[in-house]
Amino acid sequence: MVKVDLNCDLGESFGNYKVGNDEAVLPLITSANVACGFHAGDENVMAQTVKYAKQHNVSVGAHPGFPDLQGFGRRNLDMSPEEVYHMMVYQIGALKAFCDIEGVTLNHVKPHGALYQMGAIDRDIARAIAEAVYAVDPKLYLVGLSNSIQLEEAEKVGLPTASEVFADRRYEKDGQLVSRRKQGALIEDTSEAIQQVIRMVTEGKTTAITGEEIEIKADTICVHGDGAHALEFVKQIREQLTEVGVKIVKLGG
Repeated sequence: MVKVDLNCDLGESFGNYKVGNDEAVLPLITSANVACGFHAGDENVMAQTVKYAKQHNVSVGAHPGFPDLQGFGRRNLDMSPEEVYHMMVYQIGALKAFCDIEGVTLNHVKPHGALYQMGAIDRDIARAIAEAVYAVDPKLYLVGLSNSIQLEEAEKVGLPTASEVFADRRYEKDGQLVSRRKQGALIEDTSEAIQQVIRMVTEGKTTAITGEEIEIKADTICVHGDGAHALEFVKQIREQLTEVGVKIVKLGG
């Protein structure tokens, strides 16, 4: 039986600012990527998100990003591999402490935004990310873009990995995500996005924005819970994957 994980980026509120719809989306997913306070989130939100995830039996992962609240972690910062390593350890360690308090096992790490994209193409950054995760806990899954340098470096270090695909993003012919700055980067038609996901999961293939067919591995699907129709979208993905015989499970399940 084909299995796949459904992950969502959560815990992005901070202070008086509410972002997303965490309580509504949690029952629909299997893995939560919790912001660790640098690009979004704060200590109070981190603590509460771990509690919510525990209540819904959802796997918890750290979602570390660049220290860039104003840019939501989507702007590249010129940091050395050593700085990236320490930044990763700092954020993962913070979330792990909240997990320990709640008796929850931290299951994975998924870098956020610009850090995620840099790790997919820059071998030195990818290595620093992987080594930081391994240093905190070598049993943690490192979630990265399917077919990316990030996953190669994680496997070299000895980490378990999870190849991630995106329901609502288009791909370049080299397997990279189409930049959000380009027209057509986002798939706004729900049925098209769901068909792309089903094909990636069941066939291991998708069509690049330029028309070429590319191979892609899907261990986990990133779904977004903060759009106008996001909750209905996540429900439909679950239902239609189940209809074609795909089992929705946590990473490692």
